[in-house]
Amino acid sequence: MPPTTKSSSRSSKSAAGSRPTAEIRRVAELLKQVSDPTRLQVLMLLSEKERNVTELCADLGTQSQPAVSHHLALLRHGRLIEPRRSGKHNFYALTEAGRELAQVVNSVVG
Repeated sequence: MPPTTKSSSRSSKSAAGSRPTAEIRRVAELLKQVSDPTRLQVLMLLSEKERNVTELCADLGTQSQPAVSHHLALLRHGRLIEPRRSGKHNFYALTEAGRELAQVVNSVVG
């Protein structure tokens, strides 16, 4: 095994060691939540305004209501969205973490 130099050791420490392990894991979990293109699209739609499942199905075009509900449940479990009951419908909106993630995505895609 070749010896490592101090400079390569420092650069990896400064990149990975500057953040607590728990924070890195939380970010990894957030990214995992939106690793599916449909969930990412739902997140971005909700960054515009809150919507219910019917509206999301219409906006997504090809997704069935059960499929959209499943994606919403995963995003809710990841604490990226939260429901608000109004009559017979649940309206979904981004949490603070969801808004932050949507801002990051917007900065990456342009």
